[in-house]
Amino acid sequence: MSRPSKRRGALMGITLAAVIGTAQPAIASTAPDPARPATESRHAQVHDVEDRIARSLSSSLAAPGWRDQVRRAALGTPEVDLRALAARSADPAGRRLETAVTTADRHIAALKGLPAATGSLLRVRLGAPSMRGRLEAGATPWVAVAAADERTRTITAYDSRGRAHAVDATRVPDRPLYVLDIDVAKAHRAGLAVLRGALADKGLAAPRDRAANGAGAAGWWATKVTAVEVNDDEEPWFKGGAEMFALVTGFGPDGKARVDSVDMPYLDDDGTVYHPNQILVNWSGYKYDLADVVMMEDDDGTNYKALAQALTTALLTVTDQGTYIPLVNAVLSAMPDSWFTDDPDYVESWYTLSRNSTGRLDGAAGNGWMTVEPYFVQQF
Repeated sequence: MSRPSKRRGALMGITLAAVIGTAQPAIASTAPDPARPATESRHAQVHDVEDRIARSLSSSLAAPGWRDQVRRAALGTPEVDLRALAARSADPAGRRLETAVTTADRHIAALKGLPAATGSLLRVRLGAPSMRGRLEAGATPWVAVAAADERTRTITAYDSRGRAHAVDATRVPDRPLYVLDIDVAKAHRAGLAVLRGALADKGLAAPRDRAANGAGAAGWWATKVTAVEVNDDEEPWFKGGAEMFALVTGFGPDGKARVDSVDMPYLDDDGTVYHPNQILVNWSGYKYDLADVVMMEDDDGTNYKALAQALTTALLTVTDQGTYIPLVNAVLSAMPDSWFTDDPDYVESWYTLSRNSTGRLDGAAGNGWMTVEPYFVQQF
């Protein structure tokens, strides 16, 4: 999904995601180009890894047996685990590709701040349903990488001889095309585990035993999302679904800043109203009756380790002054001007959500809304 641009001073709620989305970890084997901004460098490095595999995959399709194996897999499932498919291949072309894909998976995991145990991440899918007929008829497909920038006018595709072709990103091409992408859902799950663990290590995560922090014996109060919609520009044909999550920030009973990460995997399409009936805030973990919410999207360049580092660096400097302080504002004042750049990870933000908030709440960026209601969770 494409995201609205962010300008410092326009909407302070926008800037938290801009800040935490641009931190770059130090990885010796993938040192960023100092001439590139951090966000651009991170996206570029991931894209470079994907591009090398796309070129290798396209060249491997010159082998008829392997090409047919990939074709059957792409026609049979929406997404194909490329490493697993290559590992099952009896064709030398597939086996050679497995080694390259395994290395690429580990490289991408490092760039996204994920543990090596995350496993396979690269996936292949048919670019559009309209391509099925030509693929079934035996046409040899080209291979392209899903561009991070949804506003791009062309994407690069490779044929089985390794030659590059510019493909119109605004309309579905006539020839069949495989799109190489990351399993964002898998990376997202692993990333949230990294984020929650890092925040917990610094004492910034909401406590697991909420009953010991304000929850009554009969249950606890929550804010539930009954409907939500994000309004974006139309996604190009080569992009897959989004993986959304929210960061809920406030002060814990101990006076420390707290962050809850809330997975919102159902938010796939823009302009669609979803009715999740999802718990967004558990008020038993907060000292004050106010919290802020920032919604983000995982994409190829999202680095969860960097996200956690930026959050902890900013929020550990905030102390409880006996009254609620919008934590977004504290992060904004703590970060250097160079960090206030556009970042596709940002989606929307909401200020001063309270336990009694009810009805429709429009986001600060004008890019989405949600309806909420108080909800009491009964204990058994």
